[in-house]
Amino acid sequence: MSDMTETTPGWLSPDDLEQARARMPILYVEAVPVRVDDSGEVTSIGLLLRMGPEGTVSRTLVSGRVMHHERVRDALLRHLEKDLGPVALPRVPAALQPFTVAEYFPTLGTTPFHDPRQHAVSLAYIVPVTGDCRPRQDALDLVWFSPQEAASPLVQSDMPGGQGVLLKQALAHVGCLT
Repeated sequence: MSDMTETTPGWLSPDDLEQARARMPILYVEAVPVRVDDSGEVTSIGLLLRMGPEGTVSRTLVSGRVMHHERVRDALLRHLEKDLGPVALPRVPAALQPFTVAEYFPTLGTTPFHDPRQHAVSLAYIVPVTGDCRPRQDALDLVWFSPQEAASPLVQSDMPGGQGVLLKQALAHVGCLT
């Protein structure tokens, strides 16, 4: 038996996913985990440290696909728990409106966002977390940066596929960049 059968409804096998990616945009959610003070101002931004497929280490945001028949809210919570751990205590807003929509293309230069595997549309959110974050699965670590550190060229250069651009948009959205 070469492949395990996935029992989660709406989940594609690796072959089916590859075929779908070649034919249609795939919906993703991305989250910028933040810590806020008592007045609601962002004090820190959490970035994951991941090992890429070619062995490179990079900083990334929480991200992942939305499954068939899954609400966007549920996908966002699932990926936050998957990447930050079960006691991160994300505070997803009641009005679930992304701060931006990022469109990733397999062709470089179409937008600032690039994913060589596919055309993907990503709804991007800023999500305060109040609990203890312990990276899981393919995340090696989570590092908290001040807004100024997160906007620095050094941190931005460690973020693949245009996620640095997305992070700067998030920082501007919450008033951390002028």
